Amino acid sequence: MKGYMGQVLVVDLSTGEFDFQKIDDSVYELLLSGVGLGAYYLYNNIPSGADPLGPDNILGFTSGLLTGTGSFMTGRWMAVCKSPLTGGWGDANCGGNLAPAIKQCGVDAIFFRGTSKTPVYLYVDKKGPQLKDATHLWGKDAIETEQLLIKENSGKKIPAVATIGPGGEKLSLIAGISNDQGRYAARSGVGAVMGSKRLKGVVLAGTKRVRGEQSDEIKKTSKIFANKVRKVNLPRLFKGGLFPIMGKLMSMPKKAGPMDGMLTAMLLKKYGSIMNNTLAITNGDSPLKNWAGSVKDYDKKFYKGINPDKSIKRETQKYHCNSCIIGCGGICDIKDINGGEFKHTHKPEYETVCVFGGLLMNKDYDAIHYINELLNRGGLDTISTGGVVAFAVECYENGILTGVETDGLELTWGNTEAIIALVKKIIARDGIGDILADGVRIAAQKIGKGSEKFAIHAGGQELPMHDPKIDPMLGVVYSADPTPGRHTTSGGLYYKFSSLWEYVSWLPKQKKAPKADEFIPSSEEALKNKAMTAYKMLVDGTGSCYYGMLTGEQHLRLFEYLNQVTGWNKTPDDYMEIGIRIQTMRQMFNARQKVDMTQFRMHERAIGNPPLKNGPVKGVTLRIDEMIPLYYQTWGWDEKSGRPKDETVEKLGLNNLLSESYTYG
Repeated sequence: MKGYMGQVLVVDLSTGEFDFQKIDDSVYELLLSGVGLGAYYLYNNIPSGADPLGPDNILGFTSGLLTGTGSFMTGRWMAVCKSPLTGGWGDANCGGNLAPAIKQCGVDAIFFRGTSKTPVYLYVDKKGPQLKDATHLWGKDAIETEQLLIKENSGKKIPAVATIGPGGEKLSLIAGISNDQGRYAARSGVGAVMGSKRLKGVVLAGTKRVRGEQSDEIKKTSKIFANKVRKVNLPRLFKGGLFPIMGKLMSMPKKAGPMDGMLTAMLLKKYGSIMNNTLAITNGDSPLKNWAGSVKDYDKKFYKGINPDKSIKRETQKYHCNSCIIGCGGICDIKDINGGEFKHTHKPEYETVCVFGGLLMNKDYDAIHYINELLNRGGLDTISTGGVVAFAVECYENGILTGVETDGLELTWGNTEAIIALVKKIIARDGIGDILADGVRIAAQKIGKGSEKFAIHAGGQELPMHDPKIDPMLGVVYSADPTPGRHTTSGGLYYKFSSLWEYVSWLPKQKKAPKADEFIPSSEEALKNKAMTAYKMLVDGTGSCYYGMLTGEQHLRLFEYLNQVTGWNKTPDDYMEIGIRIQTMRQMFNARQKVDMTQFRMHERAIGNPPLKNGPVKGVTLRIDEMIPLYYQTWGWDEKSGRPKDETVEKLGLNNLLSESYTYG
């Protein structure tokens, strides 16, 4: 058994029919599973010009090729669709427990087409798939819905469940999909697509066995990785108050070179992503005051309020996604917040803390824990929601919005009470919340009055909490990836962790070099960005974890895992070509949907136009308009439009996978 199940389940919500469709081995060899299988199916089955919230759109839940095989850090799944937020390729990545459950149903992916007349949920067990009535669940929050679905469907096996909250039901374009009571496939508006289909949940209780070809070798590779992770630990005396000092020190060196990514595992084991809460403020990574501020604005009297130790003190247990050895997550006790409305929440991620902290000039960490749970239950992406709140605050501060338009809310910087009230309105699409619930681009179009200068996004998607002015590769990806405004695809820091040059023949060896070189548009920097992106496509095609990726290929050993699970005996170069193929097919999807990729270019503020006057990235303006064409050129895409060229598609063998030939023109 090669790790994959060899078929997908297609559910037609309009007719209630199910179809198990065989997938040829060649598709897996060329595109893996996960995002690659998703790109293959959606490209061939969503018609050009399809309404993202209409019956022609398809929503897929895909598992990874390595998931469930005994490999570590490979328990992630992806939601894929045509994005209502950007109009092009949409995907969202999630951990939790759903990925292996998909394969235990005997399939590598579940695709939903059509639209149900009434709310339903999918239930699959060893007897097969069923659509069940979900009318009694419509209107309930995502976590309550999951609890009820488990109660209704638990037998010998507790099922894995994915749900939407009111945000998805109300078609908010910043809605996500929840799994395991607060793990999120959050981006691209996937929750709105699920809501448009009146699909309230997916409940999986299959019992199929998943195996790889060389099970003994898989165990050996996993044991080596586990032993490395167990050996790296922070000193007991280490405290969160040291992170700002670390951040300052990180911003000082003028040169940078290869780094051992296993050091990130050491920090993630104790803190998870919130290790970045204050470190990123002092090194310039965190965007502040809606991307217009710096550490001079959000200084120590502010950022000491979001010391990550505050979350660690609330942590009652560590949280591990399926097959995870690091355990970056945690469950936090919050029954003392807001009168005990909620008992606990998943530990807020760094992105959530930054977007509802420094981006809004808020220092109330308790409020951030509370907002995190509100959004987990409401079913909205925390990054996009925080971004649209920051947009509204700046509009209010500049007189574009008044108390009349904000339903009486005083949307001033750091006004925690007003921020919480606005979040609730956005979830409910109530008043001003209805205007903001589809993200900053649409909100700015509705409000007008010059508000677009405060709407920070790329192609309609709010930017993550990492400033590309300290890492230009991020800026290129924000502006040129098939899913714009995403920080997990590629970056200069990721590349330095990766050690890819030790495995891939066409990559130059990474040496210690001036940081300034990264800011100069060049073919070499574009090539590094392409390599990291292609590797990330392998990560997303195998169900692997972004944090596992950050430890570096020398530790994760993804190429070895793939050969051990499949028995293919491919080289790293072969696998990197698969990653290139997946990325190109995602971009081909955008071309087929006639998306204008030039509109993905990120907002001027994120570029550094005008440049900040204070902080670690003061005076920096990215030469993004020179970098993007070089990036496209490296992929074999048109330098102006970003459309993959015919010869590139042919060279990668993609025409053999298409129902109709791709034509660039």
